[in-house]
Amino acid sequence: MFRFIHSADLHLGKRFGSFSGDLPGRLREARHNVLARLADDAHSHGASAILLAGDTFDTETPAPDVRRQALAEMAQHKDIRWVILPGNHDSLQAAQLWSNLRNEAPDNVVLAVDPSPIALAEGVALLPAPCTTRRPGRDLTEWMDACATADGMIRIGLAHGAITEFSEDKVASDVITPDRAVKAGLDYLALGDWHGAIEVNPRTYYSGSPEQDRFKHDRPGEALLVSIAGPSASPQVDRLRTGTFVWQSLDLHLLDGEDPVQALAQLLPSADRRHSLARVQVSGNARLAARTALAHAAADMAHDFAWFELEDSELVTVCEVDDLDQIDKGGALRQAADALLAEGRDDRRSEQDRGVANAALARLYAFAQQVS
Repeated sequence: MFRFIHSADLHLGKRFGSFSGDLPGRLREARHNVLARLADDAHSHGASAILLAGDTFDTETPAPDVRRQALAEMAQHKDIRWVILPGNHDSLQAAQLWSNLRNEAPDNVVLAVDPSPIALAEGVALLPAPCTTRRPGRDLTEWMDACATADGMIRIGLAHGAITEFSEDKVASDVITPDRAVKAGLDYLALGDWHGAIEVNPRTYYSGSPEQDRFKHDRPGEALLVSIAGPSASPQVDRLRTGTFVWQSLDLHLLDGEDPVQALAQLLPSADRRHSLARVQVSGNARLAARTALAHAAADMAHDFAWFELEDSELVTVCEVDDLDQIDKGGALRQAADALLAEGRDDRRSEQDRGVANAALARLYAFAQQVS
């Protein structure tokens, strides 16, 4: 039995520049802490190796502290063999990065920089396909088909890139054939690039990123525990929860008359909001008072989360004369309210423009309630 952990796309040093405050630092630290969590999982489950299938670093020029601290963490777990494969973000084109790694890597870290077999353990051969450039333009796993290993060896492939439509960068020129494991006689093909764990076929998997870094995937950060009983045996693959932060895109559809505050509270996670990033897309219909109450509730709840956004441009404002009367029964404010209501109902305008008008009307209503 050979057991290992398959992970990828750590993107150490990712800056998260679209966020402000201390959140970018917290997200970067969580990515570094993944290394210790992977090692703990390896110890807990009897795995002797951790295979990192590309994009260990977010850029070709990670800061020295990012690189050195990652290697130092790996060195703390001397009984585990770490294998680092160049990906498209940290490809072999980054000559200085890989030169530094060669000089600094501890003895238990293997740099899979050549397309040639690596002895992972007795009777286990690793066949890596390092990314030569960010856009190699060819299937780098093709060499595995003709690679001979001794009889009775477990053969594991390690690669980074797209299989058909599974590409984070949506590039069609760099495509790994989905039946590479069969063609090359691989017992398992460990892939990186797609940030969500996915089974391509029983012998080919993307591990996903161990820490979420976007709202694209609907599962928290994971790694895969892979157990192979022997040559040609079907691998047993188990998912391991590794992520600290959870990124969620949530849909909230409101009906006229429904309590939006209660609906929002029921939709949002109740536990560990400090490590949750939530984006809520609101649609449906709501009266001005309900829309205002929703906005106030969202502003209050936002303090509980690592990051929170409520997008209500698709929410249609249901408005009657008495709603506008609560803004003003005449004068400039009422004229502005009437104009915004008309714009929000004008089908000749784009959906975005109607959404802006509805949101502006809701803000005007909220302002009138504050000063009244």
